[in-house]
Amino acid sequence: MAKLQPVRGTRDLIGEDARAHLHVIDAARATAGTYGYRPIETPVFEFTEVFQRTLGETSDIVTKEMYTFQDKGGDSLTLRPEGTAGIARAVLSGGLQNELPLKWCYAGPMFRHERPQKGRLRQFHQIGVELIGVAEPIGDVEVIALAAATLDALGVLPATTLELNTLGDNESRGAYREALVSYLEQFRDRLSEDSKQRLARNPLRILDSKNNDDRAVIADAPSFSDYLTPDAQTFFDAVRGGLDDLGIAYQINPRLVRGLDYYCHTAFEFTTDQLGAQGTVLAGGRYDGLIEMMGGQPTPGVGWAAGIERLAMLIGPTSTGPRPISVIGIGPAGEKAALKVAQDLRQTGFTIELNYRGGLKRGLRRADKIGAAVAVFLGEDELARDGATVRNLDDGSQTDVSLAELKDHLAEYR
Repeated sequence: MAKLQPVRGTRDLIGEDARAHLHVIDAARATAGTYGYRPIETPVFEFTEVFQRTLGETSDIVTKEMYTFQDKGGDSLTLRPEGTAGIARAVLSGGLQNELPLKWCYAGPMFRHERPQKGRLRQFHQIGVELIGVAEPIGDVEVIALAAATLDALGVLPATTLELNTLGDNESRGAYREALVSYLEQFRDRLSEDSKQRLARNPLRILDSKNNDDRAVIADAPSFSDYLTPDAQTFFDAVRGGLDDLGIAYQINPRLVRGLDYYCHTAFEFTTDQLGAQGTVLAGGRYDGLIEMMGGQPTPGVGWAAGIERLAMLIGPTSTGPRPISVIGIGPAGEKAALKVAQDLRQTGFTIELNYRGGLKRGLRRADKIGAAVAVFLGEDELARDGATVRNLDDGSQTDVSLAELKDHLAEYR
């Protein structure tokens, strides 16, 4: 029988990996809560149309990366490749456009059929926030400030750089697209095959190409800033001014783009040089055209998403909280008493590892393996005096303690 293995591009989260994963989620949710963002959970699969309409039928995600299948009822369903589309669908299907603004945070798995590599999996996990119903630039400032606060709570903000750009309004975008296509057509023969295909349907995506030939061409491409309308420039100036007022440092990156037409105004990414090629750890922007594209009323929105795997790699080993206390029963009577003592200690906030079998020697080996701070022995001698022996596993010292005083004696390990 062949060995059972996880599917390529997926992984098990065990031990320290699982703790780091939960640590990122807990820190993000706690920080979002201080900004008034509430939790939201959407299904991990949607009708395929939700993503085809929002991500563009010719986008790489839709054409190459989505996990799409037909269910038993004949409907085409897709495992979600990102979180925003499902949340926009929830606004419409839940009739929530009369309850604006909506402030949501989410965490969960996403699915894309990509080439697995460091920090990039086929089942990956994201945390994210969405602010829906705020058209003013203060909304952009708030979500960026929340992103910075989240990274700061994780201790990784100093390792990142905030890159910022504007995509302008529709008029700005149309004028720039025309100028960009005109420029790129002069160098069509030098572009990669992917960029040649994007030239007709999604030319802004070429600016984000990692292909060396493409990068040489776009080095002298027109700058978006030269095509901003006065209103778009005023919006961007307000975002920059708000970040300056909050002391949030940033760098302008004129090549930072979003390829889909419902994106506008602010685009931003927090990047790092500590994860190799996978340098983006958090990315976001304004998407005022999304809900209208899905059939709703024009509704502004802005948000971001961050890869939990990448953040976990960036933060490294996490604190595991209080070291456990090992409770070791010796003999049948001691094992019975240990079960009750362990339960009493757990109910008052202690982290307890109960030794299930094997007596003192095996119990101490287990206590050492899990890094326990102390061991509590319960044998015939201890039960005869209604007490326990407490051994400090760092220095080997032992103390006889009555069961009535055990919680107080162990208080420093709570």
